[in-house]
Amino acid sequence: MEKRKLGNGGLVVSSLGLGCMGMSEFYGTGDVAESLATLDRALELGIDFWDTADIYGQGRNEELLGQALKGRRERVVLATKFGNVRAESGAFLGVDGSPDYVRRCCDESLARLGVEVIDLYYQHRVDPKVPIEDTVGAMAELVREGKVRYLGLSEAGPATLRRAAAVHPIAALQTEYSLWSRDLEAEILPTCRELGIGLVAYSPLGRGFLTGAIKNLDQLEANDWRRNNPRFQGENLAANLRLVELLEEMAASKGCTPAQLALAWVLSRGEDVVPIPGTKRRSRLEENAGALGVALSAAELAAIGTALEEIAIAGSRYPAASMAFLDQ
Repeated sequence: MEKRKLGNGGLVVSSLGLGCMGMSEFYGTGDVAESLATLDRALELGIDFWDTADIYGQGRNEELLGQALKGRRERVVLATKFGNVRAESGAFLGVDGSPDYVRRCCDESLARLGVEVIDLYYQHRVDPKVPIEDTVGAMAELVREGKVRYLGLSEAGPATLRRAAAVHPIAALQTEYSLWSRDLEAEILPTCRELGIGLVAYSPLGRGFLTGAIKNLDQLEANDWRRNNPRFQGENLAANLRLVELLEEMAASKGCTPAQLALAWVLSRGEDVVPIPGTKRRSRLEENAGALGVALSAAELAAIGTALEEIAIAGSRYPAASMAFLDQ
């Protein structure tokens, strides 16, 4: 497994990570046994960069990873997040970046994960009510206390990144990046590179859409969050299938799957970019890992770029209420 460096502080991770959210919530019914087997297989493949958050499954996802980490904590680069607040019912209540909340969330995550230190600790969403200097200042205290090794932000805009980095080094920005979410290339990615911040690309497979496995909503379980995502609905979905058709055609000529081609494209964006495709199944994990063997030539990348210019992605990344919490 090749490694990539995030930030300038020495954080090194597998070039392909693993998003663990779907193992516990949002993408239909989970299977604990299969999820644990998937985590086992990830280590066998050298995928040591695992991503979770305190709100995934109301803490159950962190507990699941804690179970998988027993006896092999040193083999995993563990990332988790705080900041999104949910009620016991699961309802989203907003964002909290206050220093007291930062400290409380960290202690609770450490307990659920069963570890003494978190390798990479992100603010999940920027709190507009709290100066980023106060939030990152509290996170920096966690580093000094030995509870956290490196700091990250998620879905933060250029101005916020600059202010945060002035308080404490930021190792990584986690944001959505894929063939159908490329808006960060204009300002956010250049800002990260200027500041020496690595980019962790979540949903690099477009929440599974770019694999070609989802052609209509009937294929999704009733409790699958994607049913409420604008890009998966009605005319938007039908329009976005043009991108899937393009991927299927290019992948066939390349001798790989659409998912592998989509991941290879993200991997090609730079040595400071680490995609973390999520899955809860070993078969998909193994398919994703195969992307590391897909090399895209300059001509192929140019062809993909030209094709993308002719395809307009329909629908926003999130419903309007969730888009309001992205720091853009």
